[in-house]
Amino acid sequence: TGEKSWTFLDGSKRTAVELDTFFVGRGLYLPGWKWSEHVGKQTGKNSEAHTGYIISGKMVIKGPDGKETTVGPGDAFEAGPGHDAWVMGAEPCLALDFGYKKDTA
Repeated sequence: TGEKSWTFLDGSKRTAVELDTFFVGRGLYLPGWKWSEHVGKQTGKNSEAHTGYIISGKMVIKGPDGKETTVGPGDAFEAGPGHDAWVMGAEPCLALDFGYKKDTA
């Protein structure tokens, strides 16, 4: 178990606590943040599947099929592998995300 923190290219931040098989993340994503621009380009990786919960702000999640879903405070969501996501509007988005560690699921 352990905690990891990241600061993305635009200054948005994410922290994740890793348990034996599962992780819990908390992200504060700034207006203008977009996964493909501020995380994918930084890491060179594709997005992975995870589940999340929006505490404040709004986010758009775009699946690899092109379908877009807007989520806001109190909404839970599932994002499949290969998705993109971005903050909608002028308010930062505070979100939790949950998933299984790659080497256990």
